[in-house]
Amino acid sequence: MRWHGGLGGRAFPWLLVPTCAILFGLWWWSPHTPFAKAPAEASVSTIQIGNSRIDVVDEGNPPALWDTEILPWVRRAAAAVTTYYGRYPVPHVSIRVFPFAGQGIRSGRTFGREDGGAIRIRVGSDTTAAQFQSDWMMTHEMVHLSFPSLAEQHHWLEEGIATYVEPIARVQAKQLPATEMWAELIRGLPQGLPQAGDQGLDNTHTWGRTYWGGALFCLLADVGIRRATNNEKGLQDALRGILAAGGDIRYDWEMEKALTVGDRAVGVSVLMPLYERMKDKPVEVDLNALWEQLGLQWEGGRVRYRDHAPLAATRIAITAVPTPASPRGS
Repeated sequence: MRWHGGLGGRAFPWLLVPTCAILFGLWWWSPHTPFAKAPAEASVSTIQIGNSRIDVVDEGNPPALWDTEILPWVRRAAAAVTTYYGRYPVPHVSIRVFPFAGQGIRSGRTFGREDGGAIRIRVGSDTTAAQFQSDWMMTHEMVHLSFPSLAEQHHWLEEGIATYVEPIARVQAKQLPATEMWAELIRGLPQGLPQAGDQGLDNTHTWGRTYWGGALFCLLADVGIRRATNNEKGLQDALRGILAAGGDIRYDWEMEKALTVGDRAVGVSVLMPLYERMKDKPVEVDLNALWEQLGLQWEGGRVRYRDHAPLAATRIAITAVPTPASPRGS
């Protein structure tokens, strides 16, 4: 559900900006925008992953990109999410890919639907193979399918999970080096720390607290679960447990239900107590101390590991690939 956009440097009459933004928003962001049927002229490519069907709708993209880049990009994201959750989150998803002039991937948006979900996303007609390979947005949007819809005040958890899980899923699927995933967290998580006037995650709806504050909650929960279970289980198990209990984007859940189900899945009470601490008041987190405990050293814009650090085994466990025989895969 993360949105990136802009005028891209084009000349534009500034008096029209608010009107155009409103009109675009009503069309692009509305959950009532029809997803069930693609226009007759649009072509649909179907990807089967396990028992799930992914329909990718071409809304006029360059033919040269469709088979060589766009469909493999969707497959990679689906493989990453399936690796993390043990299965694809919903039985069906419709992904509509809209072109624009230029490069890049923008404006991802995910909705729940009775039969599964729907994703709307924009792709530049000049987007390069390297940009598709390094993209995070499609995986981020697919992660949204795996968690129930919460009340608006808890939007930070939906976005935080997608922000935190996306790079880990790509590491587990061998699409991203773990050092790059940790570098992203080291750079990004300070934006999620409380600022002056903060009233907790449920009441502070800034961009930083929504995305990176939510991701910070997830990291603290992951470390907390792993410390309490001697690295036998982690946040991944909690999220798999929520999904297994029927908690995907098609259903509205109360926050307390989701966190209680997650705690039950790992056998320790971490998610609910952490939420009680962080929901309505600022909680200071010493990130530098946490990185040191995890054995992460930031040098010259790169991450180096210290494998004798107290929580080095926890750091390794967070990105380890689950196996069917592991308790994490149950």
